[in-house]
Amino acid sequence: MQATDPITVIIRLQKFIKVSIEDNAQVLISGGVDTMEKYNYITGKIHGLDQIQQEISTLLEPKEPDNDDDKVTRIRR
Repeated sequence: MQATDPITVIIRLQKFIKVSIEDNAQVLISGGVDTMEKYNYITGKIHGLDQIQQEISTLLEPKEPDNDDDKVTRIRR
């Protein structure tokens, strides 16, 4: 059994989330919702998927180094 590359998992997950958001948005746009309960359910799904997508993007952003030497003026030598 071959291990799956973590990057491949992340890319597939992001694609799945994007497609799911688009599919649910299309249901809303096309008028496929006939009750307020279904509308709230679909908008909740979109919101939840969007939050997950944002969290993945945040985790993948490179972090700035903690080196503050260029911001600190040394008084003593």
